Amino acid sequence: MFEGFKQHRVSTGQAQIHALTGGEGPPVLLLHGYPQTHVAWHAVAPRLRQHFSLVIPDLRGYGESNGPSPDPQHINYSKRAMAQDMVELMSALGHERFMLAGHDRGGRVGYRLALDYPERVSHFAALDIIPTLVAVEEMNKDKALNSYHWIFLAQPAPLPERLIGYDPEFYLRHLLDRWAGNREALDASAVAEYIRHFRKPSVIEATCEDYRAGMSVDLEHDRADRDAGRKIRCPTLILWGRRYLSAKTRSPLEVWRNWATDVFEIGLDCGHFVMEEQSEAVADALYEFFNG
Repeated sequence: MFEGFKQHRVSTGQAQIHALTGGEGPPVLLLHGYPQTHVAWHAVAPRLRQHFSLVIPDLRGYGESNGPSPDPQHINYSKRAMAQDMVELMSALGHERFMLAGHDRGGRVGYRLALDYPERVSHFAALDIIPTLVAVEEMNKDKALNSYHWIFLAQPAPLPERLIGYDPEFYLRHLLDRWAGNREALDASAVAEYIRHFRKPSVIEATCEDYRAGMSVDLEHDRADRDAGRKIRCPTLILWGRRYLSAKTRSPLEVWRNWATDVFEIGLDCGHFVMEEQSEAVADALYEFFNG
């Protein structure tokens, strides 16, 4: 995987971010989600590197990236803090303006980055998410059951850390099985990498803090932007899996029109792990979108 890509380690003050770079052309930042790492892009990156300079990091606390200790307000794992990591990473690599695609938690970091640093992002693609505030406001009994992990992972420490830590591999495989439309599409070597990192107590802690931030400080930031009428100004693509997101919300396009000024969607016949279940379609869609 990722043959010919270079490894980097960049300090952002609070975090040490591990990232891969490869390819030539305009810069593109690719962000992964939970419970994965940068490896989630392994099937898409080789197709995109022919046209773009790719930067593929692990989010703070995930994979090979180190994050700070948790804080009572969960600010250290807010999407605003994670977005700042990515801005500093791209600056360190010489990219002041770039395109961005984020899946799952990486998509939440991505839209926060596009809102907080509009001058840095020329195009934004959100993969299989709706904004966090909308997801929480629309949560009812059925949606809470479908997305039970949001509530579980946000419980005060050390409850989820202790329960997941008892058998991390079981919990990760449970999530992959639960969210995938086609579980066989997930490469076994990629899954092995997810498991290798997910066994680390520091990763379990950081990922729980990510969700605690999502149910607290991230909602404050989203609400402040919505109340101020602030929207994502760059072209925005919503790529989503019809066998996952449609069970949780109405059309994501309808939702995102309230958060971005120039937005359109592409629905794919797959589950949540769109980059691995529909890698060719995702690569083609991102190429067309980033190419203008």
